[in-house]
Amino acid sequence: MSDRDEPTGIHADEHADAGHTCPSRNSDESVTISSTAGGGAATSHGYADEKKALLTRLRRIEGQVRGIERMVEDDRYCIDVITQISAVTTALESLSFRVLDAHVRHCVAEALAAGDEATAAAKSEELLAAVHRFARAR
Repeated sequence: MSDRDEPTGIHADEHADAGHTCPSRNSDESVTISSTAGGGAATSHGYADEKKALLTRLRRIEGQVRGIERMVEDDRYCIDVITQISAVTTALESLSFRVLDAHVRHCVAEALAAGDEATAAAKSEELLAAVHRFARAR
């Protein structure tokens, strides 16, 4: 197997400390992703309802990245490569907004509705940190 053929993606062992579980990208099974970080009961994430669509978009983006790799291997014109990189960046930003939106509407809203001030404050801080990371990446 060449470097190009190796599977890409995030696996559970890479995020064990974060309390997230991520199924293998090659799995066709329907898996509910949940988190028990902080010792609480497992809950579904905000993006669970649109997981299939998100995975489809991620696979499409992965294909775009592989296309860029082929362009570089084929010594394509610099501006053409940059144009495709820009398209991938835009696609990832769009996907990020969808996940962030789902997080706010589900995870943060749920924490606020629960009435636990400490949990609500923690989710709010987590949200602000994510927004700051997202803003720095732009």
